[in-house]
Amino acid sequence: MDEAPARLRSKASWLINKIAPHAHRLLAEGLAPVDGRGYHLAVLAALAEYGPASQASVGQRCGIDRSDTHAVVNELAGQGLVVRAPDLQDRRRNVVTVTPAGLKRLEQLDEVARQVQDSLLVALSPTERRQLVELLGRVFDSHQTPPTQGRAPRGGAAEPAGGAPAR
Repeated sequence: MDEAPARLRSKASWLINKIAPHAHRLLAEGLAPVDGRGYHLAVLAALAEYGPASQASVGQRCGIDRSDTHAVVNELAGQGLVVRAPDLQDRRRNVVTVTPAGLKRLEQLDEVARQVQDSLLVALSPTERRQLVELLGRVFDSHQTPPTQGRAPRGGAAEPAGGAPAR
């Protein structure tokens, strides 16, 4: 393959655009053998870190469309990984809680995501990987709107889940 022009390779937006589909594919391929999806990892990670939350809040926190969030929560509930119950303060809403089985499943999916990170970032040293994740996190945070509801994370910052959610 011909090398991309230096003018393009010097643009973070161009590089991110080019690597994102590769990261997405690697995560999807890594999770497939354990019957996992990136959305499963994202929802379980959010519930484990922030505690029980409404479906809408979980979807917003993970950047997942409302209808996709509903489908993912249905899948996870069907597997006994989360439970959904009416919100005692607003019966129109459901509160989703991760189960002990869901926490165990999260550990399995997170290990796969860690391996995917190793494959994706093979060209970088461990120090460079941490720096890249920190810098990308800062860029990501600078483009987010403050959450309107939800609780602060438990135990400080969590390790990134591993790229774009796989469908």
